[in-house]
Amino acid sequence: MQYAFGISLTLAGATLEASSHRDGGIPTATQQSPTVRRRRLALELRRFREAARLTCEEVAEHLECSISKISRIETGRVSVSPRDVRDMLELYGVPAPQRDNLVQLARESRQKGWWHAYSDAIEPRFATYIGLESAASEIRIYEVTLIPGLLQSEDYARAVIAAGTVDGGPPGAVERIVAFRMARQPTLTSDDPSQLWAVLDEAALRRRVGGSGLMRLQLEHLLELSRLPNVAIQVLPFGAGAHPAMGRPFVILAFPERADPDVVYLEDLTSALYVEDVNEVDRYNMFFNHLRATALSFEDS
Repeated sequence: MQYAFGISLTLAGATLEASSHRDGGIPTATQQSPTVRRRRLALELRRFREAARLTCEEVAEHLECSISKISRIETGRVSVSPRDVRDMLELYGVPAPQRDNLVQLARESRQKGWWHAYSDAIEPRFATYIGLESAASEIRIYEVTLIPGLLQSEDYARAVIAAGTVDGGPPGAVERIVAFRMARQPTLTSDDPSQLWAVLDEAALRRRVGGSGLMRLQLEHLLELSRLPNVAIQVLPFGAGAHPAMGRPFVILAFPERADPDVVYLEDLTSALYVEDVNEVDRYNMFFNHLRATALSFEDS
């Protein structure tokens, strides 16, 4: 495997050397994702409320809205109108220049991301993840049983999606989801690509999806992607034995702006969890460092 970066087992993760790869025709999110803007706005609103020593109940009473609305705004679960942001910041005593900047951020956070065109094919909980993934400067993945979506060939993706559609779904549903999954992948080959480091359990490579011919093409696709200077792929072999993350796949997303802290994404069949507590995220970064130190070298992988 060719690579153009060194391994840095620091808590913050690896720094990979990016290069430019042009891709035409497929829309992808930029680092100014509306999802990331909404998350940043939520963090700032909570910080200013706490600095003003006000409770969610007091803010809700002032705005004549429910407490749950304030909670959802501060967790980034819903978009917030510029007027509500202005009223909240005036209540918190935020100076006019900062207030105007955050009101503008509220306007931008209500824009639609590129993935909105596929809203018929994705669940809202996953749309949030796509908004974060599209804006991430670094993506760290540990996967156990299958090839991650960003690294899947089209045929492999089709086989996985079809297997997961137990009720059949409407006509064309599988192809629509396949198209969406393929639309995510230019984030690795755009002019300003994300840095991806993936640790794949050997089981993900051994599980035969769609037959041996399809798996051969998928493995060749992995080799091709591994030659990109912004992509690192390692295999954690069965012989590595037990480790802290056994059976627990996760994704860590890091962003280019210091105002946007890392987030960990965990997913199961019917729900998703976003871990944002700094101490917990640090532990996941430590787990990932352990995994990539235990995994095979790039050449052996």
